[in-house]
Amino acid sequence: MSKIKNVAVQMDHVRSISIAGDSTFAMSMEAQARGYKLFHYTPDQLSMRDGVVQAVAEPMILRDVEGDHFELGPQETINLADMDVVLLRQDPPFDMAYITSTHLLERVHPKTLVVNDPAWVRNSPEKIFVTEFPDLMPKTLISRDPETIKAFRAEVGDMILKPLYGNGGAGVFHIKPDDRNMTSLLEMFAQMYREPFIAQEYLPHVRAGDKRILLIDGEPVGAINRVPAEHDSRSNMHVGGRAEHSELTDREKEICARIGPALRERGFILVGIDIIGDLMTEINVTSPTGLREVKRFGGADIASLFWDAVEAKKH
Repeated sequence: MSKIKNVAVQMDHVRSISIAGDSTFAMSMEAQARGYKLFHYTPDQLSMRDGVVQAVAEPMILRDVEGDHFELGPQETINLADMDVVLLRQDPPFDMAYITSTHLLERVHPKTLVVNDPAWVRNSPEKIFVTEFPDLMPKTLISRDPETIKAFRAEVGDMILKPLYGNGGAGVFHIKPDDRNMTSLLEMFAQMYREPFIAQEYLPHVRAGDKRILLIDGEPVGAINRVPAEHDSRSNMHVGGRAEHSELTDREKEICARIGPALRERGFILVGIDIIGDLMTEINVTSPTGLREVKRFGGADIASLFWDAVEAKKH
């Protein structure tokens, strides 16, 4: 018998999601099917008063009906210490607002199980955590110094330049060796971002797809291949990438086996990694997506596996 009764979901507002491909929706639907009571709140409704972490939340009922997928009850202030589980599921950017919410949620974890563990989410930014496995990655530079970045391009030729804490393919540029826009682009990035940028060797194999592999408790449970649109170098589904069924190769199983212990050590229940060719480019720990696509292509019901893992931790 599950010990879970109340689940609070910290997410972008439920009205803004597209349910056909939304993993938070899939996880929440499975929670509802198991009889858990759902509470919905957005990050700006989280607060701490005299050491008590609370949220202005609404009871939530979901339906798998496009355009009529949710019903919210009257607002109430909930003490997150009274919840059994909090799903930390808003999308990045991974900025100080995001980091602050992890500090607040850390006050109730692990008595209230926050998934993924807020301290480790804070300490494992997706494009930095992955650098703990340099031999599994393309050549990668983290810097905001223009000369250092230009020298990197001279070495690798084709490269990708992107914000260090972005998501969903926003601000990702493919820069070729003869591209004369790079200086202007670096100036624009310097104005937009206070942090360093990430430059990465371009992997031509991305034309065949950027594979998302989902892991539960450090074990691979499903994958989809995301193929970029004809005139785009990005494969993210937010920006027109096409999902297709995919099985894991021996190399991908080897990568999962290598990183699995580090994921378990950090208490990451659900993680998504991105692989192009034979190389890993990101470890996504904030709000990994792809659950509905895997199931749609006949793969595992990862939302169900997720709650099995959460229930095991609550026993």
